[in-house]
Amino acid sequence: MRLRTGAVLAALAAALAVSATAGLALGPVRIAPDRVFDIVLGGLTGDRPTGAFASIVWDVRMPRILLGAVVGAGLAVAGTVLQALVRNQLADPFLLGASSGASAGAVLVIVFGTAAIGFGMGVPLAAFAGSMAALVAVYAMARRGGTMTTGRLILAGVAVQYILSAFTSLVLVLAAHPDQIRSVLFWTLGGLGGARWDELALPAVALLVGGALLLTLARPLDLLLAGEEGAHTLGLDTGRFRAAVFVLTSLVIGVLVACSGAIGFVGLMVPHAARMAVGAGHRALLPVAALGGAVFLILADLIARTAAAPEEIPVGVVTALVGGPFFLWMLRRSSRTEGVTG
Repeated sequence: MRLRTGAVLAALAAALAVSATAGLALGPVRIAPDRVFDIVLGGLTGDRPTGAFASIVWDVRMPRILLGAVVGAGLAVAGTVLQALVRNQLADPFLLGASSGASAGAVLVIVFGTAAIGFGMGVPLAAFAGSMAALVAVYAMARRGGTMTTGRLILAGVAVQYILSAFTSLVLVLAAHPDQIRSVLFWTLGGLGGARWDELALPAVALLVGGALLLTLARPLDLLLAGEEGAHTLGLDTGRFRAAVFVLTSLVIGVLVACSGAIGFVGLMVPHAARMAVGAGHRALLPVAALGGAVFLILADLIARTAAAPEEIPVGVVTALVGGPFFLWMLRRSSRTEGVTG
């Protein structure tokens, strides 16, 4: 299994390098890969080339690629953990309302002008609060009588999403300036076009710290898969553990959504594919999901900015076009094995 996991990680690392190179080379202005390598190596060694191509690669596309990798990895890891917490492979930060809650919180702060709260941390803090509130609401509604079914989980997530979408639409109506309206649309559709070097540190730290902490919790996450009674028997306080991990996961999701807007289905599709590749053990599953999420979102963003060039499609639209059919397939597969009623 270790050899298999190592081979999968090596293949994903190679795919990440290829997708990043494609993302830097392709766009409305195409740049030869060897020229891209020269520009990147020059920038890394301190002898950065000058000119239009260098500016496009280093100032426009590189931050976008890095943000896509961080957000994709983080959403995939968050989806993997949420699926373990609720013991359901249909769980996802978007489907459970976490991304929508983070977007609603961020939009509220942007429109009503309180983004400066907390030394400029108003948007990330509001996104975290919205993400946490949405997850708690969905979990409380779906869990009834000590049990949780796929049907209740999905219906609760859909209900919370509708409420948050209505709230966001209300805020959009109340927005006084066109710039605010554009910001609201960005949060609802998701996008990486506004990536800047000075904004990469926060999501990168959230991913590294949150991912490292979640990786240390790989064994308790594995215990949850054995069921409540089995986890209790092995000494895990499932109530406290779930609460703590919900908070940590919401924090990661909130920070990521504060930088990229709501991008759906990454946390649904990537963990499922990773589980097929390396199994359900989280010590191997989390790193594989992180690399897979990075590759997936970089490629989705590449499609978003090249498919209708010079116009740009929101990357959340691309992931939804892929993830929607995948979700329906998963839902049908799930209904055959466990039922979606109750």
